[in-house]
Amino acid sequence: MSKQLQGYVFLALAMVLVGSTIIASKVIAAGLPPFTATALRFAVAFPIFLLLMRLTRTRWPQLDRSAWILLVLQAGAGSVGYTTLLISGLKLTSATDAGVIIGTLPVVAAAIAILILGERPHRFTLVAILLATAGVVSIAFRPGESGTHSLPGNALIFAAVICEGLFILINKRLRTPIPPLALSTLMTGLGLAVAAVPALFEMPWTGSMSIGSFWAVIYYAIVPTVGGFLLWYAGAARVSGAEASLFTALAPVSAVIFAVIFLGESVSENQMIGIACVLLAVGGLGLQSLKPVKSA
Repeated sequence: MSKQLQGYVFLALAMVLVGSTIIASKVIAAGLPPFTATALRFAVAFPIFLLLMRLTRTRWPQLDRSAWILLVLQAGAGSVGYTTLLISGLKLTSATDAGVIIGTLPVVAAAIAILILGERPHRFTLVAILLATAGVVSIAFRPGESGTHSLPGNALIFAAVICEGLFILINKRLRTPIPPLALSTLMTGLGLAVAAVPALFEMPWTGSMSIGSFWAVIYYAIVPTVGGFLLWYAGAARVSGAEASLFTALAPVSAVIFAVIFLGESVSENQMIGIACVLLAVGGLGLQSLKPVKSA
């Protein structure tokens, strides 16, 4: 197997694991409060990342005060905000809806960069944003439907995507380069610290924790969080950044497939239209970045 093909396999597996977090979060939502589940996830993942840093002899970066502030904001938005909003949203809406909405992350990140960083959008980026918006609208607004298709639930999921987009934006503001493993370790450690305080107010010891939700948190912490990190960076080291970005389109597809297989959810016509729009949007962004830059 060639180095490039190995990279494709690793990236595909990483995105499949990302899709599985939707199913894990759906199970967690039924048995644990969101901040408690988030704190438990990071409490499990943090020592594993510390061990990986020791085994690989990865050094801690030298950071100034402004960098630490950015990292805390990054952990609060991307680590804690994303996970708690995702779990909260999945209490109300279906995993298939959530899978489609989560797939808009690359496009949302591009939109945030345009709005906040003032980046000049390429016409393909604008088309991708419109397609992703159409995909979300097609599943979020369905007059006469209720139950597992919840507009407030879908809004919480989209808020989680915005938090993850802010995570990417804040990361661009860091002036000190941080190795990926060190950054993941910092995010889990700071995420644990940020989530632990509101988790105390949820008073999880007064309620009952289902076995299924407990094991779903353990799975989320070890397999997608740690395993997904290792697979993604192993794959990204073997291919170009533009090629790697194309594989993010697999996350919503795998989430929908897992929701059908493991949760018994059905896929509606609106959801099929939504996922098609999202895939076209993400694929368009990736293909745009693959185009060679013209020399002057």
